[in-house]
Amino acid sequence: MDSFLQETYVRLLEMTDLSWKRSLFDQFQPSRLTCLLGPRGVGKSTLMLQYIKEKLRKDAKAFYFSADAIYFRQSTLLGFVNDLYRLEGCRIFFIDEIHKYANWNQELKNLYDAFPDIKIIYSGSSQLELIKGSHDLSRRVKLYRLTGMSFREYLNFSEKSAIEKIELTELLTNPQAFQQLGLIPTVVKHFHTYLAKGYYPFVFEEPHTYYERVIRIIEKIIYEDIPNYFDLKTNNLHLFQKILSYLASIPPGEVNTHNIAQNMKVASQTISHYLTILESVGLIQMIYSFEGGSALLRKPQKIFLHNVTLLHALNQFIGEPLNKGTLRELYFIQALRDSEHKIYYSQQADYQDKNYLFEIGGKNKKTKQISSSKLPAYLIKDDTLTAEKNVIPLLFFGFI
Repeated sequence: MDSFLQETYVRLLEMTDLSWKRSLFDQFQPSRLTCLLGPRGVGKSTLMLQYIKEKLRKDAKAFYFSADAIYFRQSTLLGFVNDLYRLEGCRIFFIDEIHKYANWNQELKNLYDAFPDIKIIYSGSSQLELIKGSHDLSRRVKLYRLTGMSFREYLNFSEKSAIEKIELTELLTNPQAFQQLGLIPTVVKHFHTYLAKGYYPFVFEEPHTYYERVIRIIEKIIYEDIPNYFDLKTNNLHLFQKILSYLASIPPGEVNTHNIAQNMKVASQTISHYLTILESVGLIQMIYSFEGGSALLRKPQKIFLHNVTLLHALNQFIGEPLNKGTLRELYFIQALRDSEHKIYYSQQADYQDKNYLFEIGGKNKKTKQISSSKLPAYLIKDDTLTAEKNVIPLLFFGFI
């Protein structure tokens, strides 16, 4: 075994804090082959180390390492795992940054087939590579997705509380039953802080350099992940940054492929391709119409940055005032998306799923626009903590 990798593992494990864990931790039950998938910065490495420290610390058969270590420039994963298996008796392997190791999915398949008594848990920062590799391993791999923090998770950590999650259908069926959420001390102050700096859990590690670290995540995705996966010229990569800055500066209703292309002075087809790339790497999200049809599926009705923290960070760096309407809508979409609910653009309201309509607005917004809806319709209000039959405070959606 490489002594540096062994020392690194021991050091990281000793420094791993168990005082607070992501909500996925309690559901995390690795099988023989497990993939932990999620965007950069959401805590995948920490979750793996916490799992070892709390669940397996007394079990010397576990080992954690990163596949981007210099050691693997001259050695194979197959050889390394085989040595740990034979010489150290290891049976549970946690492999981080696996997408940076060439041919990783084929070697994982070989390990899975050759060692029926081991477990492999792997992760990485490139969603593209892991999704593609997981297709090749689809019959074997168990997939877990780790998103950024919800408002509930952020509040639980900040206040050392244990607020339970709620179901979307229950919230919509009887909003007044959750009125106690508005009685949480200083909940509005916490909500505004979350909107600005709450999505990535490293806010609790280095709050003073938080936005700088968020910008570094963006740069790593653009200048490392994207060129490693797509056949793109290096001198075109700056266009991805320009697109993100443009999206941060104008309301989503004014964004479409054509006006981005005009602003960038780039062909619409190229911009469409670049937007698809940005969505696949977790930097933006595109909202499509609920109505079917292949033409509509190719044309997003609204385009947002991926999460509220990215919006705040980019606005901070480009010096543009933040659009409150954009922030409201993005928070709502983020809350539903990260709790695995599909959301679509609606021609009658702002958004809908197959069962409900949603109109988003401030505290003075009226229900007139959705009053004639055949579907159950809800007004989602910012700047209020009072729930009514068809009126729900925006921040409540951070608990679903």
